[in-house]
Amino acid sequence: MESVLSKCENQITIFTDYLEEFPDTDELVWILGKQHLLKTEKSKLLSDISARLWFTYRRKFSPIGGTGPSSDAGWGCMLRCGQMMLAQALICRHLGRDWNWEKQKEQPKEYQRILQCFLDRKDCCYSIHQMAQMGVGEGKSIGEWFGPNTVAQVLKKLALFDEWNSLAVYVSMDNTVVIEDIKKMCCVLPLSVDTADESISDSLTASNHNKGISAFSPVWKPLLLIVPLRLGINQINPVYVDAFKECFKMPQSLGALGGKPNNAYYFIGFLGDELIFLDPHTTQTFVDTEENGTVDDQTFHCQQSPQRMNILNLDPSVALEILKENLRMFELVQKHPSHWPPFVPPAKPEVTTTGAEFIDSTEQLEDFDLEEDFEILSV
Repeated sequence: MESVLSKCENQITIFTDYLEEFPDTDELVWILGKQHLLKTEKSKLLSDISARLWFTYRRKFSPIGGTGPSSDAGWGCMLRCGQMMLAQALICRHLGRDWNWEKQKEQPKEYQRILQCFLDRKDCCYSIHQMAQMGVGEGKSIGEWFGPNTVAQVLKKLALFDEWNSLAVYVSMDNTVVIEDIKKMCCVLPLSVDTADESISDSLTASNHNKGISAFSPVWKPLLLIVPLRLGINQINPVYVDAFKECFKMPQSLGALGGKPNNAYYFIGFLGDELIFLDPHTTQTFVDTEENGTVDDQTFHCQQSPQRMNILNLDPSVALEILKENLRMFELVQKHPSHWPPFVPPAKPEVTTTGAEFIDSTEQLEDFDLEEDFEILSV
């Protein structure tokens, strides 16, 4: 194991030698719905990028499942990219897209709480432990590389146990986003005292009160829309390039998961025909909460120029993520297709514990249906 980690770290050192600075150009750079003029706003651009939470390989965390790996180096890159995407969704939800991170500055309590959702501990709802073990239900062994579709399904299921954020995660299938199905997931009707989940009910009631909405009115849960796409056969088809780049201009954009086979990246924007991405292929030591309950976040932000890749070198299988309250910019299907199986909103299975603690072993995954990986063909 040590020799494997050493090899990975040597590769990482080589990678950092080839980080390129942004060129001197008048072109616009787009980062998750915000534009920057590179020639005059470079420092602002780099600040915007460094504000994104950056999750990388870690080592020396508690063994996954008690006896599994204590590092995800070499296999966890797509899981880390999924964490980065979801963390950006939570930042937008609680702090807003314009929130910015400053080094060694006290951060809002919501920021610290978001960060703690992703620490490498089994009791953190989106930890590498929870994602790896939930992947067993998707046919992936612990320590096996995930594709973007598998990560999307895993996050959809883990979100059911995240009562604080109360996200509805919708993963589109067959290149179709169904409004009727989304409404079933997101529109929360008042529940009786006997059946309501108290923590969710209290959270939604307080939110409605602040907005002047009756406690008995339906409420809309925040929607995380993930659209798996395949933009070619063996490589991305050039006809999709402009449309793909447009996705990063959307104010609700959370970027894309993809990269190259067995080599995942989190794409957050573009410059010309180059995609800008955060790279998880750096092995860092496990960081836990400190005695005062906060997390030292210095290693959770990329504080150097990000890497870039020509868009045509991207693997054609990607997953786009959008955090939206309104989906009118998409071509949508109003009704659930009659030839599809009935849509049943995902529900948290009955377990003896709450939150992320429920996955203490893979035996507890039997309440979830196994879903095959799928790819969406765009025409």
